[in-house]
Amino acid sequence: MKLSLRKVGKTPLDFEVKSKEITFKGYLEYHAGKLILLKAHLSGIIDTECNICAKEIKLPVDEEIEFFISDGIYEDQNDIELDVVESLDSQVDLDELLASEIELLKSDYYRCEECQES
Repeated sequence: MKLSLRKVGKTPLDFEVKSKEITFKGYLEYHAGKLILLKAHLSGIIDTECNICAKEIKLPVDEEIEFFISDGIYEDQNDIELDVVESLDSQVDLDELLASEIELLKSDYYRCEECQES
């Protein structure tokens, strides 16, 4: 689902995106300058693998996500560290953001129950 960043104002714009057993639900809201705030909740089940034996693991997910989307290249002027995703075409692809959040979670280190016991 793609949304135009120019349609995002001070009134939160709600969204919900689903992928298999994961739900990405939240809102977009104008913050300041070229920055749009994204606040969302990621919940459901992710399929990943044990890093020791490669057995498939069903990973429960319940995460709060918050970052900014910049309409164009972000230039920090206040020396404040922000988590910013840049959009070069004034659109945000929520399916792509969901996929990248899932991959970020999968990149962590996981062990199945059998490997934890040994």
